[in-house]
Amino acid sequence: MAAPSAPLDPTGATRPRNAPLGRLGGASAVMGLTLLAAACASTPRSTPDPGPLPPPVAPFPPPAPSLPAGDLALAALPGWAEEDHLAALRAYAAGCGPSRLAPETCRDARALAARAGPSDARAFLESRFTAAEVRTDDGGRGLLTAYFAPEYPARRVPDAEFDAPVLSRPANLARVGDRAAIEAGSAQSSALAWMRAEDLFFLQIQGSGTLTFPDGSRQRAAYAADNGEKFVGIARPMADQGLLPRDGTSGEAIRAWLAAHRGPLARRVMALNPRYIFFTLSRDDGDEATGAAGVPLPARRSVAVDPSRWTYGEAAWIEADGGNLRGARASYRGLVMALDTGSAIRGPVRADLYIGRGDAAGHEAGAVRHPLRMWRLIPRG
Repeated sequence: MAAPSAPLDPTGATRPRNAPLGRLGGASAVMGLTLLAAACASTPRSTPDPGPLPPPVAPFPPPAPSLPAGDLALAALPGWAEEDHLAALRAYAAGCGPSRLAPETCRDARALAARAGPSDARAFLESRFTAAEVRTDDGGRGLLTAYFAPEYPARRVPDAEFDAPVLSRPANLARVGDRAAIEAGSAQSSALAWMRAEDLFFLQIQGSGTLTFPDGSRQRAAYAADNGEKFVGIARPMADQGLLPRDGTSGEAIRAWLAAHRGPLARRVMALNPRYIFFTLSRDDGDEATGAAGVPLPARRSVAVDPSRWTYGEAAWIEADGGNLRGARASYRGLVMALDTGSAIRGPVRADLYIGRGDAAGHEAGAVRHPLRMWRLIPRG
């Protein structure tokens, strides 16, 4: 997708997607263990006649291939037995291209994915990967949030309801200032379309989306630039000010509040986040959004990650439960691909799960804020 989008948890997950913005990630490596063999020699006894030699001892069977220290067989991952292994293999085959860590494994997965059954897929994954748990810098749990490709109504010309402009990249980008300054007219840019203010705010959090017009036409809004300000989530200050309950700060709850208070009060709350996103518009082809890795994002099988800690095209196993927002699903677990990033997605155990397109995906994404464990899936050999 494009740009500094974020999980629809506006507490602090703005993510640049599908944008030419720092999306080249860090590499990962696997250290193999070197097996050391030591031989013992004994001094022969001085005997005149040792007698007949004992029968030869059958050789020991060769040891089973060992895993690097700290690695697991995939079968030991929590929930692996319940995984949809064929869907996992297909997700890997679709997303492994950006990574150059295991080109043969990627090629073989693509060849198998078109004809494999579930048991073939499971056998392939278990034979070609090990898993190593990734740790946070402080030893605590990580965080899973989620995002989606939103669809919002828009207009070609402004009216009383659709009065927030979708702005193009400004000629004076380095001097536009914060959100309040831009809304006051500091940006030298064009209005590409007009939206409801709260919808534009969330489009900027997501970083891209589809605009639908009254004549039935649709256009994809993609990240073009930002004002360089740090993203600040508004959920916590809204709870601190008593505008929303602390367990009721999902994305949908925030958007509903902004819509109900549209005007100066909502603008003051949105201005707590100084970051502002500019867009380009293009024809919407109906496909899934494209992530920072340059490939379409498989819904529920792709995550935005910190590219300084992960390489695009890597596979990971996630386990996340215990979400505390109203309406949250109990848990998320499965194989996912690292295919996107975001400016608030930082740290080794921090992921933003792509849910899909449309309102239903948006409702779910807005309630994802779960403690997270992650395992890196490491190609063997």
